[in-house]
Amino acid sequence: MTSSPRIAVSGATRVVGVIGDPVAHSLSPIIHNAGFFELGLDWVCVAFPTLRGEAAAAVQGMRALGIEGLSVTMPHKAAVIEAIDVLSETARVLDAVNCVSRSANQVFGHNTDGDGFLAAMRAEFDFDPAGRVCAVLGAGGAARSVILALKHAGASEILVINRTPEAAATAALLAGDAGSVAQVEALPRADLVVNATSVGMAGTGSALGMPCDPSWLRKNCFVADLIYHPAQTQLMLAADQHGCQVANGISMLIHQAALAFEVWTGEKAPVDAMTRAVQAAVQKH
Repeated sequence: MTSSPRIAVSGATRVVGVIGDPVAHSLSPIIHNAGFFELGLDWVCVAFPTLRGEAAAAVQGMRALGIEGLSVTMPHKAAVIEAIDVLSETARVLDAVNCVSRSANQVFGHNTDGDGFLAAMRAEFDFDPAGRVCAVLGAGGAARSVILALKHAGASEILVINRTPEAAATAALLAGDAGSVAQVEALPRADLVVNATSVGMAGTGSALGMPCDPSWLRKNCFVADLIYHPAQTQLMLAADQHGCQVANGISMLIHQAALAFEVWTGEKAPVDAMTRAVQAAVQKH
């Protein structure tokens, strides 16, 4: 089994981190450190446990300590914004930041989730959303980033399916004319179905559940479950048996991190090395 690369840290090592609550489980350090090692960069990524309500303070600490960047995970993606000097357009529209970078005296907020999702779909399925019908299950932060990305990629229709119609309607607005609120009965029309809910995630009350009845899925459609723990959800298993192509959220996780890596370092991320490191880490658990 491949072991994680060991980074030699010196007084000149440049530091990035990931903030969240909890954050000990984060794969971000594994992904980024594999990339730094592969390119021979004197950088290191570490986890910074950051309690709810302390996100803005963490960004100020980043300024004070000269930390180069932060990955931002739950529950801080909105809270960090008050400490950001310049927001990307995507981060502004989504009201969420998952990547913070620093240049001179300014701190910048980015959101790489949507572009990471698109890159993952191309890597896993060779799938281009342009002109395709896409269905998104959920209306939370992950769903919103996917909806906006699908709009920018030219999806012909983006169907938002959620238990709360009001939340679905708000999320669908991100897709402009392509967006609409739908029911599960619309799933047979979809070329791509994205589970952006937590249904099926390990450690939750719905770990053994599915966000939709797989019999509604059209055979040969693409099913992307953004969950990556477990590696195969009940939805993925049932969709595969139904004749769909399936992928979990690991690829999106890697590709959104790769985009953050490029923002920080200015170097092309070694996605293959990052993927090998994550696969080795996941196999240990």
